[in-house]
Order: sequence, then structure tokens, then C-alpha cells
Amino acid sequence: MFNRRQHLVEHMKISHHSLHQPRCGVCFKHCKSFESVREHLNVPDHLFKGDCKSIFSERGCSLCLQIFDDATALAHHQNKCLLSPPLPLPLPLVNPTRTLGVVNSRLKAVAIDCEMVGGGDDGSIDLCASICLVDEDEHVIFSTHVQPQLPVTDYRHKVTGLTEEDLKNNGMRLQDVREKVLTILCGGHNDGVGRLLLVGHDLRHDMKCLKLQYPSHLLRDTAKYVPLMKTNLVSQSLKYLTRSYLGYKIQCGKHEPYEDCVSVMRLYKKMRDQEHGKAEKEEGDGLNSWKQSDLEKMKPEELYHNSTSEYRCWCLDRR
Repeated sequence: MFNRRQHLVEHMKISHHSLHQPRCGVCFKHCKSFESVREHLNVPDHLFKGDCKSIFSERGCSLCLQIFDDATALAHHQNKCLLSPPLPLPLPLVNPTRTLGVVNSRLKAVAIDCEMVGGGDDGSIDLCASICLVDEDEHVIFSTHVQPQLPVTDYRHKVTGLTEEDLKNNGMRLQDVREKVLTILCGGHNDGVGRLLLVGHDLRHDMKCLKLQYPSHLLRDTAKYVPLMKTNLVSQSLKYLTRSYLGYKIQCGKHEPYEDCVSVMRLYKKMRDQEHGKAEKEEGDGLNSWKQSDLEKMKPEELYHNSTSEYRCWCLDRR
């Protein structure tokens, strides 16, 4: 509550509250990230003016944080929300298996994951050694080992599971891999125009090792998406996100590119498929594009529906 309308307006301009922000399903408190919502729901009721924790413990989903009418509805939902880990990919595949593009008017998405070995005297230089791409249905589009461009001084075997023989006998040249990935992302065309959304975790790292450039507006990075970050807006690990939002463990031993690809695609689809309703203005400067005098004339509900998030919500990818 604010004593003056001016203070409410300033608060709304700074907070960027909107339909797209994560919220508590009990009291509807807005939070910057789902991690903030989790922390809010763990506050004992006697320290908070409400009964959010007790209601959530009875009727709330620990993965997506939704609240349901009763235990039966919750149990039915959890059967769909709790996922099983993907089965291991048996062999690397080097040929695309699916034709992708636009469905209805929505861009299709492709998930990518790369595993790195080490180069240089101390093994600290990241060299791409394997890559996997999957589509939204979790089918493999492309999977192969990659020939490192520099001598490998650390195969990081405990993490990658790779040996010298794997890369020597089975690997593709990095340039050929990069061209293959671009062909897939450009819908089979060689014009360099991106036609697919590229999903990944810490995409900047994978793209740097591939020496790949792709339009930023087509990138969907689970490490940089604000609702999936920590309360202080620091990135979470893919291992943590998968356990907390999908309900299973990954990377318990060596890292499997296919398993990571599927997990990051599932995270993206879970965020994309949220129902937020439709605001007056989905993107842009929001309240900062209005005159202060006009904002102070608005009702709180009008301010809220004209406000926009600091980030582009992935639910807009469905439109």
C-alpha cells in the first residue's frame, strides 16, 4: 500500500510487475524468479501475514509451484509434471532425421549441447569434442564427435567419457560441424537466415567453442532466463534446474549431450507453455513510455496491465 499515487507509479516502473512474472499461487505475490517464489513459500506462516506455506504443503506442486483445489487434482497433475530421465543415446548420428521450420505461425525450436575437452599446457582451453541437437519431440537431429582443432591435453574423461580413439576415428571437422548446424538452423537453406529458435544452457559458451554466430533474438538460454535464475539473478546449473523443475537427476556420472539436450528442451517448453493471459502491452518500455501525469491518473489495475517485464517471456513464443 502507498500513501500517494506518485509512489505507486514509481514502484510499478521500477518493479516491472506484469502478468508474466512468477507469482505465489496463494497470495499472488510477485517475484523476480521462481526461486524467489520457492523461498517465499518456505517462510513459516507465523512470520508472514498469510498461510502460503501450509496451503502449498497440502495442495502445491513442488516442481511448477502451482496450487490446486484438492489433493486429487494435485496427484493427477503430478503424474504429468514429474518426468522420467531420457534414455541414453546409443550411437552418434551425423545426418538430420527431421525437417523443421514453422508450425502454424510459431517458430520451431532446436536444443543444442556440446561437451568440451581441454587444450593448452594446463588443459584450460575448451575444445568442442561432441555435439548433439534435438527437436521439440526429443528426436535427434544431429549427433557426432568433433575433431579438436588443437592437441588435447586433458580429455576430462570423468565428465566427457571421451578418449583419444573416440575423437581420432569418429570425429568430424569443426568447420563441417558448424556448417551442418547452420544448415539445420536455417531450415536447409544456405542463406544464413535463422529460421529456428536455438535452445541451450549457457549458449554463449557452446557457440564460442563452435565459432558459431546466430541472431540473439532467436536464442533461448535457460542459464540467462530471469524466471529460472537464483533470487540474486545468478544463473543456476542445468543439473539443479532439471532436478527442481522436471523432477529427475542428470550428470550423475559423465555428461551425456543427448540427456542435457532433452532436459534443456523440456525446461524451455515448460516455461513456454505457461498460461499468463494477455496484457495490454507484451513488450517494449512499458510504463516508461507513458507520461508521468497520465500514469498517475490510471487505476492500479490499469498500471498493472500496461506494465511489461524486464525480459521477454517465453510464453510469447507460442503466438
